[in-house]
Amino acid sequence: MPPHADRAHIHREVQRLRQLATVLDAAFRIPGTKARWGLDALIGLLPVGGTTVMLLPSLYIVWKSWKLGVRGAVLGRMLANVAVETAADLVPVVGDVFDVAFKANLRNVALLEQHLGLTPD
Repeated sequence: MPPHADRAHIHREVQRLRQLATVLDAAFRIPGTKARWGLDALIGLLPVGGTTVMLLPSLYIVWKSWKLGVRGAVLGRMLANVAVETAADLVPVVGDVFDVAFKANLRNVALLEQHLGLTPD
């Protein structure tokens, strides 16, 4: 965590990242199930272009985590989560189902919260 950043600012930043990750990974519920999906799965339906577009907000979450002081192995796990989801997205249909189950963005925010000693609200 950067020495100049106060705890309230960090908490607000993490909360914004959690909201973004929720929109990307779990904004909508599949009727009749507990399964949730987000814009990542929806936009990811577009061949190749959708995957490329959705890579940007995922990398933004990782970049903001780095700016908040995440380093080393945790940052590596975050990048691996993005890489796994991006690679799976390249496979039509299977990648979209994988998106609904894997939720790389929510995983990465959870890693950030754990690293900073925060718990989700």
